[in-house]
Amino acid sequence: MTISETPSKASSQEAPSAVPVTVLGLGNMGRALAGAFLSAGYATTLWNRTPGRGDDLVARGAVHAPSAADAVRASALTVVSLVDYDAAEAVLAPLAEAGAFEGGRVLVNLTSDTPERSRSAAEWAAEHGIAYLDGSVMVPTTVVGGPEALIFYSGDREAFERYEGTLRALGARATFLDEDPGLAAVYDLAMLDFFYTAMSGLIHAFALAGADGVKAAALAPHLDTISAILPPLAGAMAAHVDAGEYPGDLGNLAMETAGIDHILHMSRSRGLDVTVLEAVRAIAGRALEKGHGGDDWSRTVEEIRP
Repeated sequence: MTISETPSKASSQEAPSAVPVTVLGLGNMGRALAGAFLSAGYATTLWNRTPGRGDDLVARGAVHAPSAADAVRASALTVVSLVDYDAAEAVLAPLAEAGAFEGGRVLVNLTSDTPERSRSAAEWAAEHGIAYLDGSVMVPTTVVGGPEALIFYSGDREAFERYEGTLRALGARATFLDEDPGLAAVYDLAMLDFFYTAMSGLIHAFALAGADGVKAAALAPHLDTISAILPPLAGAMAAHVDAGEYPGDLGNLAMETAGIDHILHMSRSRGLDVTVLEAVRAIAGRALEKGHGGDDWSRTVEEIRP
């Protein structure tokens, strides 16, 4: 696997006016993407299934095409951001049949879904002779277009290299992962897996503190003590998982599971929902039952895998 997050190549550094772009879909993310292109000086054409959206973008210089086919034919690069792949397919299939993507146009699909859907879409694109990139936007709309905006791309490497400079208008951290078109979705869902379970833990912590009269705002400033250890912890645990070795010299499952038991006891005594904590405890418990109490928490990956 090759990951590229290098400065744009000279071939990708055309003047913005020389690379017209099209955005299909003007939901919150689509509007943010189109706005980023406009802010970077790109001639931007818009289309949305529901009329009436994007007037503010038109006021900034965008062109609202009368049809999706007109929008695609207006640009060398088309970016799609719709609610799901069913919606994307409903829009794109007639365009391909009508030959709207002929002439070497590139399609970048930033609609979120599973790796299987991404690979299926890439196969469909290949059948129609369309250069295809699948992508995942890993930041909220307010960050799109900025220096911290991370967007993963996978699929047609030549298409990415050709328009890398253009795509960096959407996020400076434009990262090409691999020619497997499903890989951007893999990264996307894995990172969101971490995000949503972490958010669940945060809310449970607020509920637990609140049960004893501590305001969430009083606890929040101290949580950086926990969040600060996550980057180095992620690196160390990743090394353990990849190596299949789980040394518990800095902390072990037996000790950490005892801590979970304390949280469970307090939570239950205050009537809080413990569904997520019980699931965490159950996974760790299976590893303990197999004699891995002295191993690092990363050992639990073996209990999650089939």
